[in-house]
Amino acid sequence: MFRNKKTILLVLALSMALATSIANADFIFGIPINLGPTVNGSDADAFPSISADGLSLFFRSNRPGGYGGHDIWVTTRATTNDDWGIPVNLGPTINSSSKDSGPNISVDGLSLFFDSVLPGGYGDTDIWVSTRPTPSDPWGEPVNLGPIVNGSYRDSAPSISHDGLELYFGDIGVGPFRPGGSGGGDLWVTTRATTEDEWSTPVNLGPTVNSSGFDATPNISADGLALFFYSRRGGGYGDLDIWLSRRTTKDDPWGTPVNLGPPVNTSYADVHPSISTDGSTLYFASTRPGGSGAVDLLQVSIIPIVDFNGDGIVDSADMCIMVDNWGTDEPLCDIGPMPWGDGIVDVQDLIVLADHLFEEFPPVE
Repeated sequence: MFRNKKTILLVLALSMALATSIANADFIFGIPINLGPTVNGSDADAFPSISADGLSLFFRSNRPGGYGGHDIWVTTRATTNDDWGIPVNLGPTINSSSKDSGPNISVDGLSLFFDSVLPGGYGDTDIWVSTRPTPSDPWGEPVNLGPIVNGSYRDSAPSISHDGLELYFGDIGVGPFRPGGSGGGDLWVTTRATTEDEWSTPVNLGPTVNSSGFDATPNISADGLALFFYSRRGGGYGDLDIWLSRRTTKDDPWGTPVNLGPPVNTSYADVHPSISTDGSTLYFASTRPGGSGAVDLLQVSIIPIVDFNGDGIVDSADMCIMVDNWGTDEPLCDIGPMPWGDGIVDVQDLIVLADHLFEEFPPVE
């Protein structure tokens, strides 16, 4: 009876009531994969930003062929099953003779936020945005986000939420630092009521998220409930590690950050996270050996734990455990639509479980 996935989905979706609480699900990571010599050069490639469709990867590089010390490049692929193509420089409209870095592409692919020392700014490094009418059009002249967002500081690595109403960023750890922070480089957020409104005064994410050390390069998930960033703080595996903070709803405060642990974090510098729209893949930069340059781009799969009873196979026993916890906030079974769950065991979790029925766990990549 459990082999018919459609029947399972239909019966449980119709028979179980929904709840409204929240929890955090568990997940594991696959083996990090270097994006290879086509994408990674012999220099430093960092600050990846994956597009919503997974077909474009923007990043910063100091490779030859650019316009300045650091430029923004993009590599593309025809489908998510294809290899990445040869990176292309975004050209002189975006890239200057100085440093252009920290790209972040909006969900519609029409706005590119980045940090730069372009002339006309308000600080040493400012946040800018370039727009285009369609994904096939060239990028327009960058626009500074203005003095409310940019101050006499070093604002960097913006991350725009999928609804376009929150913009997270950091202040570079060498100062000068924006007042009201917790340490040598903090995470901040500016908001707006609609995409037509002006950005508000940035707010520090507070001491729960920010440490007395260095916190940088925030990246907000599509559901707005997970914030990835890298940090130099106690409890890590190397000098710089990637951490994750979660919140129950978009109106709730961010929770205590958790180190992603190995194999994502190593004794080397692991930095600049960028999460895919579906939450299944994390792109990041690392100085670990075995790559093409001083800093390389990697990706790692995020795998929800679907073997609830730990017997090595996803089967009817796991389905029964989900049924027993239907409509609750049981973190064991809250595995969808993102790997970290959405706070309720419902049809979203059932879909994820059904996709893995009768598979061995953990899967062999």
